[in-house]
Amino acid sequence: MSRPAHITSIALAAFRNHRLSRLVAGDAPFVLLTGPNGAGKTNVLEALSLLAPGRGLRGAALSDMGRAGGEGGFTLAATLVTDPALGDVQFRSWTSADAPERRRLTVNGAASALSGLGQWLSLLWLTPAMDRLFTDAASGRRRFLDRLVLALSPAHGTHAARYDAALRARNRLLAADAAPDPAWMAALEAQMAEHGALVADARSATVAALSAQIAATPEGLFPRPGLLLAGDVPGVDLAAALKAGRAADRAAGRTLAGPHRADLLVRHVAKDMPAAQASTGEQKALLIATLLAHAALVAERTGQAPLLLLDEAVAHLDAGRRAALFERAAAIGGQCWMTGTDAALFDALAAARFQVEDGVIMPG
Repeated sequence: MSRPAHITSIALAAFRNHRLSRLVAGDAPFVLLTGPNGAGKTNVLEALSLLAPGRGLRGAALSDMGRAGGEGGFTLAATLVTDPALGDVQFRSWTSADAPERRRLTVNGAASALSGLGQWLSLLWLTPAMDRLFTDAASGRRRFLDRLVLALSPAHGTHAARYDAALRARNRLLAADAAPDPAWMAALEAQMAEHGALVADARSATVAALSAQIAATPEGLFPRPGLLLAGDVPGVDLAAALKAGRAADRAAGRTLAGPHRADLLVRHVAKDMPAAQASTGEQKALLIATLLAHAALVAERTGQAPLLLLDEAVAHLDAGRRAALFERAAAIGGQCWMTGTDAALFDALAAARFQVEDGVIMPG
């Protein structure tokens, strides 16, 4: 039995369009935010997503998150309960006007590294921008996959960041007018090989485990997705491949081999077609099915159900699929925060309900 993670309260100061907002959800398994477009519903989910390592569900710069017209900094405070016997966990994270791209964090009043957030809870999210996941560039699917991996392997973010740093440095050498220093290239390639192998292994293991979880889940009203990781094969001697490819990479002006070239290929199993060729509604259903299966996998593997942030997730679902979504999210056992413009779509959902208008949160 997994332990639920509940955000019992959240407070925002000068965050996006929220001047000063506070929401108390208690131990509600579902938290619903409704209101018109632009009211600030997604901003609340974005703030919550900052309780995970990384740049949040929009991938935005921290300086863009401060309230428009404010002094450039914001503050986020949240209370987490994972085990009533252990008490509350208090998070406070903020930026300041003099360092708008530097975010600081305290946990129970003590300074903490942002990379350590994964030890407290895992978060998974869906946003309307992800509706194009299967038709957009491979980079978006890699980011999606890495978020799934991170929920199972918190160290994955560190390895991916170190690989990316070495990759950027190597690409700069490749693009320079002078021939790159072989010793410096070899050092960067060794770093890419070390961390790239760990990135590739973690991705491969996650796709394999998730595929098994999907296969064991009754299809129901959501189509079964088939997953395949392409271009990211574990066990390849990446250092040797990079050394052999230096001339071709220099001609191209970029590195042509490595896990940064990977892609997550998804198929609609029942129709035996790539997800990109499925209808818009089917693509949304495949994405939801993938996320729900992964949430169940995280709960099973880690013993703690992840927090789900579902932004406008039901907008294009019929009544049957909405009910199936609510049922499967509840079965995972964690907390699910949802947004929507039409409150009537959630009539069948027992939830703590809030209305958001112009950056103001009200019980509703």
